[in-house]
Amino acid sequence: MAPRKTPGSFKFPAPMDNDVLIGHDDVMADFTSAWMGRDEHPIHPVWMLAGPRGIGKATMAYKIAKMVYGNIGDFFIIDISRNIDKDGNPKPKGKSISVYTVRAMIDRMQMSSMSGQWRVILIDSVDELSTSAANAMLKLLEEPPAKTLFLLVVHQLSNVIPTIRSRARVEKMRPLTITQLRTLCEHFLPDANVSDETLRLANGSFGRIANLKKSGGDAIYDDLIDVLQNPHSNSVDMLTIAKKIAADTALYGILLDAIAAFKLADLYPSATHAIADITRVNLEPETAIFKIITQIKQCL
Repeated sequence: MAPRKTPGSFKFPAPMDNDVLIGHDDVMADFTSAWMGRDEHPIHPVWMLAGPRGIGKATMAYKIAKMVYGNIGDFFIIDISRNIDKDGNPKPKGKSISVYTVRAMIDRMQMSSMSGQWRVILIDSVDELSTSAANAMLKLLEEPPAKTLFLLVVHQLSNVIPTIRSRARVEKMRPLTITQLRTLCEHFLPDANVSDETLRLANGSFGRIANLKKSGGDAIYDDLIDVLQNPHSNSVDMLTIAKKIAADTALYGILLDAIAAFKLADLYPSATHAIADITRVNLEPETAIFKIITQIKQCL
């Protein structure tokens, strides 16, 4: 048996470098058909790939981009890692993509307009565009340049301003099936023990499985369930789990998963609000999480 990997030892390729796309054959077939038939029927210039995080939207966007620009076109990427400030300097990662990042891309794109080749603009994700950045992009979409394809990754359609959405062909991508998740696990996590419970927790998102494995969240969830189910567990046990969850904001969701597992729907609204308050009003994470765990325990 291969040794069990520790949290943080799992490595996953970035969407740009990932050639493995599982699922979404219908969306890829639709684009391929439109692209191959573009001489008879002009292809829609704006494709919006919408769906939950971690299901392969960005991976598909990059595969499409490579199909279009090949080795002769131009490729422009807008994402949080390429964010810049008003002086053109790299901007530390934040919650939104600045308008300066979008404007810089537009300037570079205009300089390439004489090549006559196809250009691809990939935004990952539209959800992260600041209001001013979204408005700057909207002006470009109102009259899309010739031979330019926009690929817009969207995690939540409600976050997209209606005027941008109305100018796009929206492809709604569905969560992955358990079988598809298993296939991805076999490819990217061949030596890992991915339980049925972890697959269920993923809600169709391989990205969530990846995050759980990298953070050790799947093991922490198992410990949480054990503490909740154990009639002899006490406050010390619950505080120990609370500390583990508090160490990584990405783990807060397993509290809601536990509530769902025990079918405690009445607790869901208050727990969701309490989790949001941890960052919104700067609550002490361990204390807030301990209270949620205690509430779950009291209901069992």
